[in-house]
Amino acid sequence: MPGMTTEGLTPDAIDDLARRARDGDRAALEDLLTAVRPRALNVCRGVLPYTPDAEDACQEALLNIATKIGSWGGRGRFTTWMHVVAVNSARTTYRRMRNQAAATDAIHLEKPDPRTTSVIAGTRLDLLEAMETIERDHPQLVEPLLLRDVYGMSYEEIAQQVGAPLGTIKAQIHTGRKLARPLLRGNP
Repeated sequence: MPGMTTEGLTPDAIDDLARRARDGDRAALEDLLTAVRPRALNVCRGVLPYTPDAEDACQEALLNIATKIGSWGGRGRFTTWMHVVAVNSARTTYRRMRNQAAATDAIHLEKPDPRTTSVIAGTRLDLLEAMETIERDHPQLVEPLLLRDVYGMSYEEIAQQVGAPLGTIKAQIHTGRKLARPLLRGNP
């Protein structure tokens, strides 16, 4: 299946590849990674608008998918699980870049140039910073909030992915939104 994309495969076909890959079929794993790469890259671009940063995060996501595919339970769609892995990889990449920028800033004692330092050039930095702040005291709120408000996943998909009751997910998202509003730029 060289050159295939998720557009060419049904959700059932992707799930079948994932099951075979999870069970140790190396060829299925390679086909699966090829098939889901465009989708993983789009997820990472949603968090990291600078393309090279998103590509780094996508590579990390694909590596995580390959090494942790055994943790996909097979209850829900593989692409839902992959979506969460990609979001987490993008957030990890953002944190690493932010920490590197802070270390460089401390060494040079000057602000990084926003035209050359991609970690501070994106439009979603206020959202990422808000999620970091919320995560310190309420880590359970961040994943459902990002999956719903950034990626537009349904409440039902999120509940299935997170393994929590639908009502709990709705309450977590509501609380997360309430906490995020004052942290976002342009909000009172």
